[in-house]
Amino acid sequence: MSEAVSVKDAPAGPADASFAEFAARRRGRVRRYLHRHPRVMDAVVVACYVLLVTPTVVDAVTAGGWAPPALLAGVALALLFRRQYPVPVVAVIAAVEVVVTLLHPWGSNVSAGLWFSLYAVAVVHTRRFALVTLALVTAPLALLYFFAAVGPLERELPRSAASPEEFQLISSIAAGTSIALSNVIATGIGISVRQRREHEQEIAAWAARAARLGSVNERNRIAREMHDVVAHSLTVMITLSDGAAVVVRKDPERAADVLAELSRTGRTALADMRRVLGVLRDDTAAGQAPREPLAAGDNLAKLLDGFRTAGLPVHYSHTGPALPEDAAFQLTVYRIVQESLTNVLRYGRALSRVDVLVVRDESTVTIEVIDDGRGTAEGAGGAGTLGTGSLGSGQGLPGMKERAGIYGGTVEAGRTVNGGWRVRAVLQLNGNKGDE
Repeated sequence: MSEAVSVKDAPAGPADASFAEFAARRRGRVRRYLHRHPRVMDAVVVACYVLLVTPTVVDAVTAGGWAPPALLAGVALALLFRRQYPVPVVAVIAAVEVVVTLLHPWGSNVSAGLWFSLYAVAVVHTRRFALVTLALVTAPLALLYFFAAVGPLERELPRSAASPEEFQLISSIAAGTSIALSNVIATGIGISVRQRREHEQEIAAWAARAARLGSVNERNRIAREMHDVVAHSLTVMITLSDGAAVVVRKDPERAADVLAELSRTGRTALADMRRVLGVLRDDTAAGQAPREPLAAGDNLAKLLDGFRTAGLPVHYSHTGPALPEDAAFQLTVYRIVQESLTNVLRYGRALSRVDVLVVRDESTVTIEVIDDGRGTAEGAGGAGTLGTGSLGSGQGLPGMKERAGIYGGTVEAGRTVNGGWRVRAVLQLNGNKGDE
């Protein structure tokens, strides 16, 4: 029996569609068909009801009474509307079945219409409402049989001449009890179905929220990667272009090296852009941009060489064991160094030395980028704000903090005692790793 549940659905999305497909597969072929064709299910319900009350109809017609069959036919017709009007239908059926019982008290399965209508009410409405409805529609029919056995209707209802009085007394009590129990069972099934469907909708809503959160995280990751790639590459390329324009007049050979580095930086940036934008594509065919983190371990030396070519006096020092093989961790180290040196190249003035220090002490990796220039603070300030005319977007330092936070780390930036600028990041190898 498939009924609509009045519960707020989450906004439709890919997660909702996936969960709906999963729920559909669980139903089985027959249930899926009936779920997609509710009118067929209505016809099945009416057919079951007709089958259950057929003995009563035959018995009444044989006895010459046509009113009970006509009323039972009305109940069958009313069951077709139990989805749209569950409460009016159950009220009408309860009244009709009391009349049928008065006319033909010993018919079989006369209360079957209440089973289907009570189920429909329990599926659509709250548990309290369903239980109140159960009590209101069950009481008249159950009390009717009780009064027929020991009350004022004992002598009013027709009796079977073939049955002793004691047997009819027991039959009346049993009929009233069975009607109450069957109605309770039908209502209980409806409540259970409603709870299951509400649970499925809660899971679908949770899946939709998780998918949206994952989408937001992925967009933030892509934005962070794009910032790192574009900010670094454009800064280096502009510096190299300006330098080449000056050097080409004095030292053509040196200018050729600078232009070669400019070309290499541009090609590297293009490859990184393709890799980052690759995650936005639906296709995963061969030749598409890889979705795994950039293998940054071997590129750190090339990164430093590129900054040296751009004019930074970079000195690199590594203390302790090598960095772990985790590509995502190496990428985090790479990006922090890249962003720090980009800020130095962009904003530093009167530089004579830039130190890049990487220290690994058991499960802690410390990264420091220290320069002795002037002007870095004004451009790369603690909040990542940029000076007028700069190329920055204000996302450098926050981006580094986000990357460090993935590994339970921190990032600090500020002036040194000598007036330069220092960026210090501390990463934990056993920190909580999030989605890179």
